[in-house]
Amino acid sequence: MGTRRDRPALLEIVVPAYNEADRLPAGLDLLCAKLAGLPVRAAVIVVDNASTDGTAGIVESFEGPVPVRLVRCERRGKGAAVRAGLLATRAPYVGFMDADMATDLAALDEAIVLLREGRPVVVGSRRHGRSVVQGYTLPVRRLGAITFNRIVRDLVGGIPDTQCGFKFFYGPLGRAAAADLRTDGFSFDVELLAHCVRRGASVTDIPVIWRDRPGSTFSVRRHSLQCLFDLIRIRARAGIRLPAVPLVSNIPIVPLRAVFGEPSPVPVALAQSVILAEAVERAEAVTLSNTGILSKPVVLPENASTSRAKTG
Repeated sequence: MGTRRDRPALLEIVVPAYNEADRLPAGLDLLCAKLAGLPVRAAVIVVDNASTDGTAGIVESFEGPVPVRLVRCERRGKGAAVRAGLLATRAPYVGFMDADMATDLAALDEAIVLLREGRPVVVGSRRHGRSVVQGYTLPVRRLGAITFNRIVRDLVGGIPDTQCGFKFFYGPLGRAAAADLRTDGFSFDVELLAHCVRRGASVTDIPVIWRDRPGSTFSVRRHSLQCLFDLIRIRARAGIRLPAVPLVSNIPIVPLRAVFGEPSPVPVALAQSVILAEAVERAEAVTLSNTGILSKPVVLPENASTSRAKTG
């Protein structure tokens, strides 16, 4: 009989990594320890984004309580790395987070509960009323982030923070959105979420504990102009703006202890999502052979709302 580790993962987390040899070992230790204690089988995919240090070797030699595998992406850019990682997933639920683990992993508990309820997109938000943000040191960077998010809010389901590196998806939806992703740089989050919203998915933001980490590769001076050009292209591809949707949730929140205390290791909602994922994957295979991967329709879980849902 196979072990829990040998069976297919129900959750796969992508970690994009460019020259992360210094921070990655500690980050993987934290992430794998957290995933090993979750009520679902999980795995990690580290995407080496054309690193010039020992990032790939660290991943290949890493031994932990959950599977960790390496995907190589020679096309530079965080967006390109996340795209490659998401397209390499097969699990019913997928997501990505930054290698520095700036977002406290406690947020994974609530993200998994919401995914299992049928929320198609769950993202961490530093601007959520219950979030705790520590060390956001540069005022100009914070002001730029607020302005950036106000510009794109109508494209991404109304959430106030598109750039927090903590995002999770219903698997077939995440893969379809990643297949359409064309932004390689730091604005990729906006395009990825926009592809989900255009497919009728709601976006649920959750509170996080976020700590600023040294070593970020983003520079306001070097990257702001490119981000502006990216946003122009993303908005042009998005087409006509959709009207604002009332921020009303029609899905009840289930307490963490109620969900994690269930006697069955795979709740009914999760089993249904797995069946949906398998059906969509088969449909994707037929679509790929006939028409290619762009703009594939995605069947969302039955109880996925088409309006933005906000927790808290």
